[in-house]
Amino acid sequence: MIEDKYTERDWKLFRSKLPDWQSAYMEKLNQEYIEILSADAESSIKFWQLEKRINQDKKKTGVIAEMKRSLLITNLYYLIREGAIGVNDLDDFSDKLQEHIKHMVGGI
Repeated sequence: MIEDKYTERDWKLFRSKLPDWQSAYMEKLNQEYIEILSADAESSIKFWQLEKRINQDKKKTGVIAEMKRSLLITNLYYLIREGAIGVNDLDDFSDKLQEHIKHMVGGI
């Protein structure tokens, strides 16, 4: 069972850290959007590139996460995969959870 992979403390820690992780990730995205808008291209091209990118990004866990205990592991996996956090951001979590996530992400 997936709930065996984390503790109650892990869940509380995740809930406390997620807003800061998301804020930092969205700041990173904003900088990337600025690069798109600053590119040497026609305004219409930049507009549509940005619109496409925002539509992709707004669905990412680093922007919006469904807060369910049963999704804790999945959310952490996607946060790492999307680049919102790194494996080292899990240092405060239980060893069991860290090992499980490291196994899941493998070569990322």
